[in-house]
Amino acid sequence: MTSRFSASRREVLKHLGIAGAALMSRSVLADTTIDLRLPSGPRGRTITTGFPQKQAMILQRTRPPLLETPFEVFDDAVFTPNDRFYVRWHWADIPNQVDADSFRLAVRGHVDRTQSLTLREIVNELPRFEIVAVNQCSGNSRGYFAPRVAGGQWSNGAMGNARWTGVRLKDVLDRAGVKAGAVQVRFNGLDGPVVAEGPDFMKSLDIDHARDGEVMIAYAMNGEQLPLLNGFPLRLVVPGWYATYWVKMLADIEVLNAPDTNYWTATAYRIPDTPGANIAPGDTEVNLVPISRMVPRSFATNLADGARVHAGAPIVLRGIALGGDAGVASVDVSTDAGETWQPAALGADHGKYSFRQWQMPITLRQAGEHLLQVRCTNTNGVAQPVLPNWNPAGFMRNVIESTKVVAV
Repeated sequence: MTSRFSASRREVLKHLGIAGAALMSRSVLADTTIDLRLPSGPRGRTITTGFPQKQAMILQRTRPPLLETPFEVFDDAVFTPNDRFYVRWHWADIPNQVDADSFRLAVRGHVDRTQSLTLREIVNELPRFEIVAVNQCSGNSRGYFAPRVAGGQWSNGAMGNARWTGVRLKDVLDRAGVKAGAVQVRFNGLDGPVVAEGPDFMKSLDIDHARDGEVMIAYAMNGEQLPLLNGFPLRLVVPGWYATYWVKMLADIEVLNAPDTNYWTATAYRIPDTPGANIAPGDTEVNLVPISRMVPRSFATNLADGARVHAGAPIVLRGIALGGDAGVASVDVSTDAGETWQPAALGADHGKYSFRQWQMPITLRQAGEHLLQVRCTNTNGVAQPVLPNWNPAGFMRNVIESTKVVAV
């Protein structure tokens, strides 16, 4: 599989070295702000250019860095540029630099042969693998939950699409030799808690999932070395699953012969075991399960809420869709607040885990306010719901999106 984003072994090795920069290399706060129009606020956010290898981003938090992709970026291309790709870390103890020559990836635990792999060994000695996949924060769009919930008040920009280049996790595990009786595989990065009692951020996958041939270890995204803030030198890629599993600065892989009991797997990132992870506010009598697979979403990208268009003049509405854990089967558009729906034309298919662009010509003949809506159905037959879900963690929002425009 090749494209303008493919990265050869030679290109990867040529650029490997010390990736480092202060996480705030210049003034973090820029002069411009953006109104995210979040119903419970805060609405005004700063646009920052103060982080290494990043252009203008919406600043959600400085330390640990939470940087949101401005939504207009998603209208430019199906692949999200590395320097505009969102950033989310759990702990503030993040290395300011990583020496690629001295870095080692440990593979240990319930294996026949403990491994300590250099980056050059990973790049040169294991089969190269590429996949296009959306990385989306579990709490993307949390700022639209009503009633409001605690946590980062993201708008819709805590997501991004990239072509990931690296090696299959299965091939790394096979090199170590997984012993019979293995149950899960646990992943740990170079980041750490800032207080002694803080739980180290680690995540686990069931052994069969870890060895499915799609879960991978990436050393490049969109044909370039991983940015430091997006996980250099290695990050786990778990296609179709939320980003909490995509461990950054991956340095340790441990095969377990018993279920993982660490906080981030056994306690955190759990959702109601209900359709759409939806419960009524205040409901506590519900079983919780780990969050896992993404759900379908779609957005209009070239018209923002409140946009003004010419009545009676044809325009092309366009946007992006993702199928979640499956491909995009169809995208439908309504220009009358959901009364009727028409199919949109789909753009190129870059794989079932990728964004897919869509477009549809529309004409708003009557002057006044119009509610445009877009709905994705994935190849498993799952469509976006009409009503938004709610849960106390603010996870998995995927309601049909609405955009109010005014025809004049």
